[in-house]
Amino acid sequence: MSQELLGLVLLGALLTGIFAGFPIAFTLIILSIVFGLIGFGDTVFYLMVFQTIGLMKEETLAAVPLFIFMGHIMEQAGLMERLFRSFRLILAPVKGSLYLGVLLTATIFATATGIIGASVTVMGMMAAPAMMKAGYDPKLSAGTIAAGGTLGILIPPSVMLVVMGPIVGVSIIKLFAAALVPGLILSGLYVAYTLIRCQLNPSLGPPLPPEERASSYREVVKEFFVGVVPLAVVIFAALGSILFGLATPTEAAAMGAFGAVVLMIAYGRFDLRKVRDACLNTLETSSLVLFLAVASNIYGAVFTRLGTSSMLAEWLLGLGLEPTALILMLMVVIFILGWPLEWPAIIFIFLPIFLPVVEEMKIDLLWFSTLVAVNLQTAFLSPPVAMAAYYLKAVAPKWELRLDLPRHGRLHAAAARRPRHRLLLPRSGTLVAAPALRLARGGRTGRAAIASGPFAR
Repeated sequence: MSQELLGLVLLGALLTGIFAGFPIAFTLIILSIVFGLIGFGDTVFYLMVFQTIGLMKEETLAAVPLFIFMGHIMEQAGLMERLFRSFRLILAPVKGSLYLGVLLTATIFATATGIIGASVTVMGMMAAPAMMKAGYDPKLSAGTIAAGGTLGILIPPSVMLVVMGPIVGVSIIKLFAAALVPGLILSGLYVAYTLIRCQLNPSLGPPLPPEERASSYREVVKEFFVGVVPLAVVIFAALGSILFGLATPTEAAAMGAFGAVVLMIAYGRFDLRKVRDACLNTLETSSLVLFLAVASNIYGAVFTRLGTSSMLAEWLLGLGLEPTALILMLMVVIFILGWPLEWPAIIFIFLPIFLPVVEEMKIDLLWFSTLVAVNLQTAFLSPPVAMAAYYLKAVAPKWELRLDLPRHGRLHAAAARRPRHRLLLPRSGTLVAAPALRLARGGRTGRAAIASGPFAR
């Protein structure tokens, strides 16, 4: 058997192991060792060492634990609940106010954590009881919490974007700027969808009763400046310093983590036990992400060394597809891969396979990376994995999510996402123009970048 065919067997073994329920990271490492020994002998062990050291030398990865620590500090300090209560009080007279509170809170908190576990869990704990008490529709409620919570993978500073940048060879700052607009558009679509549904059918999300509303306009203003503004200032100061080139992602992450601790003290929530729990949770989450990244990197190196990635790239180029058709095909493949695989496995294993094809077709890497990021965001809402469903089910056991989320609740999120898919088409002015307009300082003017489109590099 040739090494190229051995690589295909390696790929099939990975998918088989994942569907059989084996842990992804250990499956990646064990398969890499076994098939590496078969393919090119004990060189695989040297390859593992070099790949691990090379990945851990990537300075930008230092931002990963800092951003995660920032999110866990805000979670332990109850700042997310404080933010949700503020939106709930301000929007109480509006139909579907709890839906809006969840989505706005999730959007702001997504910029603070970059991961979905804490966001979906905390949102479910604080919003699900309020939604049940107010008589909100369980299907739309589950879809709103899950969809809003998954924004953390897309809206900067996303951990996934920090990891993706060095792999694709794109500046993390540019990638943050490019992904910010699609993430906000997606959040806006969710908000618009829930508002329209509640206007057409008020029983889905009735306004809160008078006793749960603000007693005066002054109370609304106070709640806004006390509950919303401080958290927003810390988050957007960290993000803005990255986008405007004032700080590196690692420096901005450190500043954001420090700001979260300051807010914890300012709100009177400082507790050494909570700080300790945040540190332990950060260690656990960071270890999980980075260990999976190392395992995926080793697997990708073995897969490439066997020559299978080059064979697949040549096969894709040999199809003779137009750039638009090729992009659509790759997006479908990535979407399907997102069902059984975690995002590190897709980024470290499959993106290096696709990159030579993308570069050969003269497709802009920044634009392609943004498409991949938005596409992977759907993986957390898509079966058979649907990680958001597991997080939400743990904190909302009264909701039968087997029916409400994957089949019905997820349909609410998918309905709001249909217009988003149109925005992702190559002729879309929004997603194509936004990175170019924001990154005009990179050498092209915004007008010239829009005119040349995503297929000109």
